[in-house]
Amino acid sequence: MAQGKLCNREKVDTLEQLQALLNDKGGAQYYKEMQDLDVDTDLLRATLQKTLKEKSRIKAWLEICAHCGMCSDSCFLYLANNKDPEQVPSYKIQSTLGRLYKQKGKVDNAFMQMCMDTAWSKCTCCNRCGMYCPFGIDMGIMFSYLRGLCFQQGFVPWEMKIGSGMHRVYRAQMDVTTEDWVETCEWMAEEYEEDWPGLKIPIEKVGADIMYTVNAREPKHYPEDLAEAAILFHLAGEDWTVPEEGWEETSLAMFAGDWEACQMQVQSVYDAMERLKPKRMVVTECGHAYRATVIEGPYWCGLKTGQPPVESLHYVEWVAEVLRNGKLKIDPAKKIKEPVTLQDSCNYIRNAGLAEYTREIMSYIAEDFREMS
Repeated sequence: MAQGKLCNREKVDTLEQLQALLNDKGGAQYYKEMQDLDVDTDLLRATLQKTLKEKSRIKAWLEICAHCGMCSDSCFLYLANNKDPEQVPSYKIQSTLGRLYKQKGKVDNAFMQMCMDTAWSKCTCCNRCGMYCPFGIDMGIMFSYLRGLCFQQGFVPWEMKIGSGMHRVYRAQMDVTTEDWVETCEWMAEEYEEDWPGLKIPIEKVGADIMYTVNAREPKHYPEDLAEAAILFHLAGEDWTVPEEGWEETSLAMFAGDWEACQMQVQSVYDAMERLKPKRMVVTECGHAYRATVIEGPYWCGLKTGQPPVESLHYVEWVAEVLRNGKLKIDPAKKIKEPVTLQDSCNYIRNAGLAEYTREIMSYIAEDFREMS
């Protein structure tokens, strides 16, 4: 079976493998090798047979799609490409996953590359189309499944293969070690303590009311975000902590279709919950982090409740709560006077239903809030 040195069906489990991909600038060698990458049709067929069973919702969705086109105008990629018929969500999934299903995995390299291009560059899995479908077909779930099939075969964008490898090697989407994380927390507490006397970023405190978890980009590139969250926890008088390990919420593995790495990543957070026994977890502002760990994560880890081990809140839920109970106060005289609107996040709004909390926050900070038309 033809597999390349970089582009192959192997998982990136070692620093050496990860570094080799990073050294391939722009994925030049990776994509050259992809041209000769074979398709394991037996594995594809077996996976499809195992997962698209008689009562599978994805199988049902593929079969009941009426090609009515109601999903068309909901897709920003369709609108941005002059209403190209090949950008209609139902067409995109039927021409890729639909054909894989009908042909029982008997496809070639060119077809898999087309699936890869469609799955990652023609759909963001925002699920907006699912809101418009009269049958409630969830295109985001189907494209996520398609990404998983592509990843299994090695047909995954170079950047996504790196992202998946980062989670496998570091349990974070970036190369942030435990030492890096702890030092950044200590540095930010020290940096801001003069302005906010008594400010601490407690690490590995057992039994705190809140365990706070973040996006790796914060310690890597935006440590001030961590400091600002700490300041609000401090002002609100919260009993909180961050874990030494299991602090990273995001999952590029979810975008890459690496379901095994998804489970590995979120399990590290759940292990921190078990270790520190907080009353609640608060997730940083990142919507996809919340979706990965709170919405999807329990299923990846086989939790029958469909819930994380402890109650888990998105940051907007916590902010709305402390404004509501008066732990944090905003001077009404400093409310924004100009008309203000709000863009809803696909992940913590459409996929998690937290719209009421963002609007509650807006009521404290804007005098003239207006919904988008």
